Amino acid sequence: MCGMNNVWEGFATPIIMEWKMKTFGTYGPVNPEDNYVVSRTEELADFIKRVKLGRYIVIFAPRQTGKTTFFQWALDALAAEASETYFPIELNFEIYEGYPASDFYASLYKRIYEEIARVFQERVTVPSKDLSQFLENTKLTDHIAMLEFFQQFGAFLGDEKLVLIIDEFDGIPRDAVSGFLHALRNIYVHRSMRECPYSVGIVGVKSIAQLNLDRSISPFNIQDEFELPNFTLEQVQELLGQYTDEVGQTFAPEVVENIHRQTAGQPFLVNRFAQILTEEMDIPKTETIQMGHFAAAHTQLLEETNANINHLLTNIRRNPRFESILMRIASYETGIRFNPDDEIISELVTYGAITKDADRMCEILNPIYQQRIIQAFKPLVNGLEDKYFPEDTHQGLVDYLTSTGQIKMDLLFDNFRDFIARAGFRILLVPDTPKEFVGQYLLYTYLDQFVQLIHGHIYLEGQTGRGRIDLAIFYNAQKYIVETKIWEGPRSYQAGKTQLTAYLKLEGASEGYYVVFDHRAEPEPRVETETIDGLALRSYVIPVSKKSPRNRHRIPLEFWDGLRYHIVAGGTDKFSENVFNVSPT
Repeated sequence: MCGMNNVWEGFATPIIMEWKMKTFGTYGPVNPEDNYVVSRTEELADFIKRVKLGRYIVIFAPRQTGKTTFFQWALDALAAEASETYFPIELNFEIYEGYPASDFYASLYKRIYEEIARVFQERVTVPSKDLSQFLENTKLTDHIAMLEFFQQFGAFLGDEKLVLIIDEFDGIPRDAVSGFLHALRNIYVHRSMRECPYSVGIVGVKSIAQLNLDRSISPFNIQDEFELPNFTLEQVQELLGQYTDEVGQTFAPEVVENIHRQTAGQPFLVNRFAQILTEEMDIPKTETIQMGHFAAAHTQLLEETNANINHLLTNIRRNPRFESILMRIASYETGIRFNPDDEIISELVTYGAITKDADRMCEILNPIYQQRIIQAFKPLVNGLEDKYFPEDTHQGLVDYLTSTGQIKMDLLFDNFRDFIARAGFRILLVPDTPKEFVGQYLLYTYLDQFVQLIHGHIYLEGQTGRGRIDLAIFYNAQKYIVETKIWEGPRSYQAGKTQLTAYLKLEGASEGYYVVFDHRAEPEPRVETETIDGLALRSYVIPVSKKSPRNRHRIPLEFWDGLRYHIVAGGTDKFSENVFNVSPT
């Protein structure tokens, strides 16, 4: 190992730095010296307990959920043990992405060697002459050589226990996965060899099953799965409270609650929200951060490009089936059963798009992801934008605003109902849109266009995830709540009213709006205004027309789509020329 012996020489010179205000971290691992952090005391205690029991622990979770930071803290906690019982080292396999497997073990040993040297330096000690010679003379060529190295290295450690943390495990060369995991399993199950490594932590995005190409055998079936949950409301309060303690600026309680609700505690999104509010919006530090500020920050988060959102959207576009699955989860109360063995569901969990709810059903992780997913899938142009409002609508949409700056929501939804009726079956011709979700796409686009024109804000509310899409419009310091669903029967329709009423009470609102799209062959349009528990509800059942009012003839929708493609592509046969009076079912 030529050139390695110099890593033992010298120690870093301390650098004195000026004090600076902490920030909310969104660029990789965070640390308490530079960033406001959530301590995760309970989670760390749980993890350390498993390490002390000698467990081989795995955590596979979406990117930017705080895995790397958490395990670095765990290593620091182990290193700080007064008895120096543990010898913790950290490896990162990200650099091996696309690396030739034949060179993997040689490079891996260099990383192990450097980590061992780092531990001795931090302890201000040097290894024995025999250990130094052993480390200098060792070479790794495959997983067997690695197994033998750990066995011999353990003898030098004596009573100390090696704890090995492997971050970004997904980067391991594909043809090295099985042998590497088999070697770790062999160490674990043979008690005489278990001393080194005593405990292992594997950190990644993909699961062992996804990484293992030989599905006939699991090389690592001894793993202890560890879940690193998203932040709780109390942890978000702790995080933002650190900023308040340092700077003095406070957050209105409803702002903190809405940040948690909108993000479901996803660490990157929580920190990004706080970053926008405290660093980018120029809110005077003497001023309390209010819901108006929250709405503006939320709009920025929905429109910006960042690493977390890019990762989500890139992955959900990988498979054409993802759109229908995600929209079915969001739109139908019957939903989709959470089945971790289903390849589509497993992938969406890996990408952080969905999770399992309390009823063991799939739900989209948080409202921000759900809104970005809807924005990603809805067509850029649906061809009906200029039909939304009647031609005599005044500029600035003052027809739908009162003189005191309130939105006339009943007129706004009456117009949307009339627009759907005017458009008829043409809404089914919106390109690149699953027909069963076209009504919700159009409603979202309609309200989004309206809100932009009046300079308001629109976002999905925190009750989203499965079976309903709750929209909130924030304008002129007032919040308007809208729930939308797909017709699934009278019982589901009435249940939606109960859900909306409960949510209005939670929000302290006095009125709400309920829009249900009816895709049945014989829909029953209705508009109802009623008072439930002292709250005003206006409900709409809007038919999604599947036939032309000019013609009673009907053909299958799949045939219509294919025919439309044929005509656009230039078909001119007599059959094509005589079908314009035929409409889809």
